[in-house]
Amino acid sequence: MSQERLKILIALSYYVPHRTGLTVHVQHVAEALAARGYDVTVLAARHSLDLPRDETVNGVRIVRLWAPIHISRGMIMPMYPFALYAFMRRFDVVFINTPMLETALVAVIAQMTGKQVVVTHHGDLVLPSGSLMNRMIETVMLSFFRYMAKRSARLIAYSHDYAENSYYLKPFLDKVSVIYPPIKMPLPDPERVRELHAQWSHNGGPVIGYCGRFVAEKRPDVLIRSLEVINKKYPNARIVFAGQYEIPYEHTWETLQPLIQQYADQLTFLGLITSSEALANFYAACDVFVLPSDTECFALVQVEAMLSGTPVIMTDTPGGRIPVTVTGMGKITPRGDSQQMGQAIIDVLETPDRYKKSRAEIDRTFNFDETINRYEEQFRSAAQWRRKRLSNEPE
Repeated sequence: MSQERLKILIALSYYVPHRTGLTVHVQHVAEALAARGYDVTVLAARHSLDLPRDETVNGVRIVRLWAPIHISRGMIMPMYPFALYAFMRRFDVVFINTPMLETALVAVIAQMTGKQVVVTHHGDLVLPSGSLMNRMIETVMLSFFRYMAKRSARLIAYSHDYAENSYYLKPFLDKVSVIYPPIKMPLPDPERVRELHAQWSHNGGPVIGYCGRFVAEKRPDVLIRSLEVINKKYPNARIVFAGQYEIPYEHTWETLQPLIQQYADQLTFLGLITSSEALANFYAACDVFVLPSDTECFALVQVEAMLSGTPVIMTDTPGGRIPVTVTGMGKITPRGDSQQMGQAIIDVLETPDRYKKSRAEIDRTFNFDETINRYEEQFRSAAQWRRKRLSNEPE
């Protein structure tokens, strides 16, 4: 790779310390490129007032803008158009991450400043059903994405499987490149793993892990209901939930309280785990890791669990089924079927060695450096287009 220093502007709504698969993805790309000598700046919302407006972390400059208005998951930043224009003029390429409220605005300002836009699509926007406001938000967001996609240099998807089934990406498959997400996971601490398993296991019963937001689209209710089947074989099983469970923009936690109380003795809620080391220990302390989602673009947590040595149960969702399908380290079950999910969990618990792969095998498939190399190629290509365009302009 050439070592020519590029200036890369990254635009997204939330950035770390807000922790989701999207923000971790972007953080890994940003910090890896900064470590390779690129000038990387992130422009995002100041989602919490205790965060600094401008700071540099691991070589990445983070500029956070005032965001006084929240609409569902989105935030409105009144100064965003002006800040985006000022920054974009000084940068070689713009990297945006969708779904994002400002996608069309980014496309307009990119045209004004003659810059190319590279987009990673992290999943179609899916909001809880039954709300006219949510349907309106989904419609507006899709129209913004389509406007931007027609004018972008490249759209990056996590997999062909997801792109071909995404109502956002499918009309633009000729522009789609597939790059697996950048996934890093430290080695678990064996002693701490033993402590956690002993702490969570009830009378020697298996520990079933879940990591993610406690929201409707991820169907934690299906996993909890699977205990009806699991308990016939493993009455001392326990499900350990890692992740935020009281979500401000929806009420799944409150809605599912009767079900949660029904199985309260078999459920443990840890809250959000922000340390990579603690997360590796969490995965390794689980006998099986489960994602019961109705929709997933990919779900980095699956590969994180695999790298920690834990087999995975995943629902048959476009994109989401890729990690288990390509590695064989787990089982795929139908969406929304707690009975089949319970049986799949039992199958893995009874024959765990059948579903385990070495860390080296998983790393060869989802290789961090290869992912960063491919992102680097996309950004250099976009910047090269701009420079060729400038060189062809008359004096």
